[in-house]
Amino acid sequence: MTPPDHARTSNDAGTQADPAASSCLQVLQKRSDFLAAAKARRAPVAGFLLQARQRSEAEPAKGVRVGFTCSKKLGNAVTRNRAKRRLRALAREALLPHALDGWDYVLVGKPRATVTREYSDLLADMAQAIAKIHKPR
Repeated sequence: MTPPDHARTSNDAGTQADPAASSCLQVLQKRSDFLAAAKARRAPVAGFLLQARQRSEAEPAKGVRVGFTCSKKLGNAVTRNRAKRRLRALAREALLPHALDGWDYVLVGKPRATVTREYSDLLADMAQAIAKIHKPR
């Protein structure tokens, strides 16, 4: 049975809370980008590891790029996927408001900690990691 036809309003279209923030966020997919971030600044916290680097002039400077890594050390596929979901939510909620334009960030899950740690503690960890990454050297 199909639902009756009706005109779609702007509210039915599945609008996001902040389209400006999501439009400038890009997901890292190339291995070379992950390796470059691994060689740059690191901020280990209890729930995860944050790696970040400022892109060079040769690379596109617009937007924030974020990558997520969860190795088999975390556990089986279900556990790794849960860890990645938590890291993605954490990036949207806590990283994007403080992220700098033209930077790459990589969130690396830690065994047991990323999945079992309270989400409020992960938010506090993110605030601490961002402060450490962007602290002047």
